[in-house]
Amino acid sequence: MTGKTAFSERYGFGRDQVTLANWRTAPFSRWAFQNVGELVPSAPVMGATVGAVEEARDLSGLLSERVALPSGQTRIGDFLERSYADALAVMKGGTFIGDWVAPTMQFGEKHIAFSISKSMVAIIAGILQDEGLLHPDAPVIDYLPETAGSAYADATVRHVLDMTVSLDIEEAYLDPDSAFGRYRRAMLWNPGGGGEGLFEFLCTLKRLPTPHGEVFRYRSPNTDLLGILLERVSGRRIADLMRERLWAPLGTTGEIAITVDREGTSRASAGISLTPRDLARVGEMMRNGGIANGRRIVSQGWVSDTLNNGSHEAWQRSDFAPLFPKGRYRNKWYQTGEGSFCGIGIHGQWLFVDPENEVVVVRMSCQPEPLMEALDYDNLAFMKALAKMV
Repeated sequence: MTGKTAFSERYGFGRDQVTLANWRTAPFSRWAFQNVGELVPSAPVMGATVGAVEEARDLSGLLSERVALPSGQTRIGDFLERSYADALAVMKGGTFIGDWVAPTMQFGEKHIAFSISKSMVAIIAGILQDEGLLHPDAPVIDYLPETAGSAYADATVRHVLDMTVSLDIEEAYLDPDSAFGRYRRAMLWNPGGGGEGLFEFLCTLKRLPTPHGEVFRYRSPNTDLLGILLERVSGRRIADLMRERLWAPLGTTGEIAITVDREGTSRASAGISLTPRDLARVGEMMRNGGIANGRRIVSQGWVSDTLNNGSHEAWQRSDFAPLFPKGRYRNKWYQTGEGSFCGIGIHGQWLFVDPENEVVVVRMSCQPEPLMEALDYDNLAFMKALAKMV
């Protein structure tokens, strides 16, 4: 059997059919989300012990268990299949207790985390804040004078961290002709890029007439700007910062990468690919107040601020409020308002942490649409139930 035939039999399409124009659409996303570096320029961010052999922990005993979801009762295995899941990793008390992968993914392979990247990059912001290199209440323009005339000219770093910049752009994922489509061309995620760079684009964004700080507005450009700001204050590329300050002390074992634009600017808001287990290690470190492997990565104070502060009023004024009615958003992490917290990415990526039950759940997916509201509620209920079950 040739490699081309094997690929087609496994995925149901040929590799030559996957392009920059269709990589985020079904069925091509099933492969593309695990191989982003073949489509978008990417910087390697090597883990601590790449090549270390980890053995999957069998989760099959749970697949026949039933869970109650908003859409109805279902078997766990059936839910994973119908919800386009690619992988699941579960930790309990700091130990991996279960791994599951779809037939089209191998254990230990990396997968794009999309906007959970925001939560990871924010940890680097916390580390630099601990070191006195970053001040959340400082104006963005103090660090990035190029933002004069843009929406960020009178915004603070805190506004950027908490997504309360009054930014005039919509997350129009499916409209290539929108400002968001131009944004994706600048980051080389859509065809036609290579002219305008990511930072150049960000500096053209204008503000809404309403004040910063009043409404949680989910706008991905904020985190790309944060990534550039972190590079400016540290003198280091995001890829290097993450390798040295996060992946190495976490003890990650898989390949990690982040997409970049034509100038090498990292897509801090959504470009990180890593294994489900390595993503779970991030959640476990946060559950332990910033410590992993007996080593402090980020301060307890920063973790406590992330998990307990933020404006509930700004959250209530947002479109996201129904998902977490008691929720908040702080330092690019979601608080559910029920003790748990999470990172979330489009197309069904979840990093869910339940401190009460000492459980971390990672779910990676290739949902055919960027946003599928009914599945968001099902996924949340599923992870809550799983955390109590294991």
